[in-house]
Amino acid sequence: MALKPLYSIDDLTNMVNGAIDTLPIPNNPKKLYDPIRYVLAVGGKRIRPVLMLMSYNMYKDSVRDILQQALALETYHNFTLLHDDLIDKSDIRRGHPTVHIRWDENTAILSGDSMLMFAYRLFGNNAAFEDFSNATMGVWDGEELDMEFEERLDVTEDEYMEMIRLKTSLLLAYGLKIGAKLAGADEEDQQNLYDFGIKMGLAFQVQDDFLDVYADTAVFKKKLGGDIVENKKTYLLIQALNKANAQQRAELETWISRKDCDKEEKIAAVTQLYNNIGIPAITKQCIEGLFDESLKSLDKVKVEENRKSELRNFAKRLLGRQY
Repeated sequence: MALKPLYSIDDLTNMVNGAIDTLPIPNNPKKLYDPIRYVLAVGGKRIRPVLMLMSYNMYKDSVRDILQQALALETYHNFTLLHDDLIDKSDIRRGHPTVHIRWDENTAILSGDSMLMFAYRLFGNNAAFEDFSNATMGVWDGEELDMEFEERLDVTEDEYMEMIRLKTSLLLAYGLKIGAKLAGADEEDQQNLYDFGIKMGLAFQVQDDFLDVYADTAVFKKKLGGDIVENKKTYLLIQALNKANAQQRAELETWISRKDCDKEEKIAAVTQLYNNIGIPAITKQCIEGLFDESLKSLDKVKVEENRKSELRNFAKRLLGRQY
C-alpha cells in the first residue's frame, strides 16, 4: 500500500503544540507542577519533536503512534532550559521571566527534576529507550564543557565543536534516529539520519553565534552582543583569538578581562575586531560547509526523494535565517 503524502512542517508543529496542551501533568502540589506547564506553554520552535515525527513519517503514515515519545523529547529539552537558566542566572526566556525569577531557585530545581522524570515516563520502555538515555546524558556532558570553557582562552575549534555537538546537536540527531528506529528503518538509515542531525545542529549553533553579533535587528527584534558581554566562548571568539595578530589579540584579551565596562562600548569594540580579523566570512564558510555535509548524509537515506522533501525544507528553513 502506498504511503500517504508527508505531513507538512506546520502540520506537525501544530500537532505537537496541541498535544502539549493535553499532557497529563498533575495538578498538585501546584508550586511543583505549575512551573512545568509554564515552561512548556511559553513556546519555542518545537524542532526536536517535529524532527522525530518527520523521520518516522518518511517510513510510516501514522505519526501519532510516536507522538508521546516526541513529547518526551520536547519535555526533556525544556527541562534542560529550565536548569540552564538557573545555572546562567538568566532572567528571561522567550520573552517571559524564567522559573527561578517567577517563583524561586528551589522551585526551579524541584520542578526541573520532576520534569526530567516526567519526560522519561512519557518516553516509556521501548526499542529506542537506550537512544533516549544516551541523548539525555550527552547534553549534560556538553553543559559541563561549556562551563569549563568560561575560564579558558585556549579553547580550540575542535573542543568547541565537540561541546556544541553534545549540548545542541545530540537531541536533534537522536530525535531523527529514534523516529527512524521506531518506524522500522534499518541501521544504516538510522545512522545517516543521525549524522544529518549532528551536522545540521552544528551549523545551527554556529549560525546562532553569528546572529548574536550580526543579526538584522529589524527582523529578529533582539538585542545584539549578549555573548560578547558575557565572554561566551563562541565560534566567533575562538576564531578571533586564534587568527588575531599580537595587537588584536591583546585588545581582545583586554576586553575579556574587564569586569566593569560600558556594555555597548565593549560590543562595538569587539565587533570591530571581528570585522578587522575577517570573522564574518570565516563563520559563514563554516556554516555553509556544515550544512552541505548534513545534506550529504540525508542523500544516503534509502527512501524515495519525495519522502525526504520535508526534512530538506526543514533544514533550509532552520538555516535560512538572514545573515
